[in-house]
Amino acid sequence: MKYGLGIDAGGTYTDAVIVREDDGKVIDSTKSPTTYPDPLPGIQNALDSLNPSYLNNVSKISVSTTLATNAVLENTVSERSSGHDVALIMIGDVIKPTDSKIPYTINVQGGHSSNGMEIHSLDTKNIRDFILETKDKVAAFAVSSHFSIRNPDHELKTKEIIEEMTGLPVVCGHELSQSLGSYERGVTAYIDAQLVPISTKFMNAVVSEIERRGIDAKIMMLKCDGSVVGIVEALKHPIESVFTGPAASLVGASYLSKMKDCIVIDVGGTSTDVAKVTDGIPEITDEGAVVGGWKTKVKAIRMETSAMGGDSHIWIKNGRISVGPRRVIPICMAATKWPAIKEKLKRTSIPSKIQLCENIQPTKFYVRAGHKPDRMSKTEKKLFDRIGDEPTSINEIFTDGLPSSVFLDLLIKKKIVHAIGFTPTDALHVLGDYTEWDCEASRIAAGILSKMTHSDHTTFCEEIKNVFGENMAVYVMSYLLREIDHVHIKKIIENKDQYITKFKVGVPVVLLGGPVQAYVDNIRGAIDAEIILPEYAEVGNAVGAIVGKVTKRVQILIRNVYEGNKSITMMFTPTGRKRFRTYPQALEEADIEGKRLVMEYLNNSGLQIEDHKIEVIKQDIKMNDADIFPMETNLVFVGVGDVEN
Repeated sequence: MKYGLGIDAGGTYTDAVIVREDDGKVIDSTKSPTTYPDPLPGIQNALDSLNPSYLNNVSKISVSTTLATNAVLENTVSERSSGHDVALIMIGDVIKPTDSKIPYTINVQGGHSSNGMEIHSLDTKNIRDFILETKDKVAAFAVSSHFSIRNPDHELKTKEIIEEMTGLPVVCGHELSQSLGSYERGVTAYIDAQLVPISTKFMNAVVSEIERRGIDAKIMMLKCDGSVVGIVEALKHPIESVFTGPAASLVGASYLSKMKDCIVIDVGGTSTDVAKVTDGIPEITDEGAVVGGWKTKVKAIRMETSAMGGDSHIWIKNGRISVGPRRVIPICMAATKWPAIKEKLKRTSIPSKIQLCENIQPTKFYVRAGHKPDRMSKTEKKLFDRIGDEPTSINEIFTDGLPSSVFLDLLIKKKIVHAIGFTPTDALHVLGDYTEWDCEASRIAAGILSKMTHSDHTTFCEEIKNVFGENMAVYVMSYLLREIDHVHIKKIIENKDQYITKFKVGVPVVLLGGPVQAYVDNIRGAIDAEIILPEYAEVGNAVGAIVGKVTKRVQILIRNVYEGNKSITMMFTPTGRKRFRTYPQALEEADIEGKRLVMEYLNNSGLQIEDHKIEVIKQDIKMNDADIFPMETNLVFVGVGDVEN
């Protein structure tokens, strides 16, 4: 008997599942806390909890994670990290912001027109000078040329020069996207090049762990569009694997619920994501993914994201309940590791109304994360010295009225201090809907906060649960009704009895996440929808990682253009451009070329494809309906292949 192993290393938990290959049934699963800054121990702990007899017969493994990419974005894109710098070469008339934070970049003459005609010859001299100046300072190069999606010749020539002079990795914009926007393609290539070293390190660690256990299996990685690819191919362009969590949840939800068309609500510790699956394929946004504040051209899942997650901080100000947006360690979870926190809660005092804010709450604690930064201000160090290796209360930290809670924020952002507080997860522990950790600690904390709102602890927690459930419904409808302001949708759902109406959803709503079963009735009360809570919903992301398919999208544009006073038909593909005498000839060739490129990708994915299908989406643009041929035709070839068991 052969099995598949799915691993999802998320922000809070690392999930792992075993799927039996002959019938696709999930037969074992586990959750383990994700470890920082090295996620490998968390993965090892998850694998240790699985049945070893299944592990020994695993034939394929797929990994989903955002941890490696998040690490490089925090340490290099925003602040630069030695050894991961990338040089960016922009070619032609590229519009870029004046406040670009890219340290090594140059703009040289060259580029093409929208019809793929060379505007200026490529300035190879300045390119060579720049390479000589930067090659010992960077780990890779990124290249983006004006309208390279119409003619990639200048990017390819620059790549040849870089490889000849340095031997370093080179990423070209046209390799990653066929969308307009040469600067955004450049940023995409730049981030992709940065991700290569750290993604390689992460996946090599996973591969070595699999080999250490003696598991002989092909290893795959999930991409952010919900498809899988062989590990070798994945590491060529790691930016395509950023934000795989939402993609994994969609694929997993569709698989577990057996629904090809559905809305998915994925409740995580940090956020709640809402997205849609159509005919078994996640819906992709036309906008590129925003990575670490940088707009890219990476195709990603279209989703609505709420900052309200299971670990969102519940805090009180002026008698009103606020949820988030900060994430904290739930009190119930902290108490299982540090039981003394319960006695501290019993002795806590409520700060004055003036002092109360998200960081200063009677149920808020801080604990050292286990490492110390090289640089801290005098006030930061004073705060840090007062925080111990066990939870430290606000009363213990602010013994002499230290100036501002802003410095606590700085310690949290530097990841040298963790915050502990009351969360929606704690509210569920009080109500008995979810009892994974210490319920008593949650009840003590709820008693303190409820007094600040002039209610009892049960009413207080019921209100939090209802707000959380309604929030999910609001984001489902905001996702579906894009033209309607989020505020208006929220108002209708929160006051449905007053308006005597309720939104109806035409497809099933599938729920994923650890405690999500607690909110089924709340969501049903807010919207009219079929709510599905599938078995193994708590590890749906890991399921999505292993059951994903190999998918490739190829875009080809056919356009009538003028060269001088003569009209010709041009075909633009990811590999170049070609002239045709007639429009029908171009259409015929485009069909052949599009399917060829899809099959080439499927065959070179590093995986054995046992079955596939190719869908062609065609969009014509005409001046008027009477025209025989359109001005241009956009063809998208979508190939989907099943990975051989």
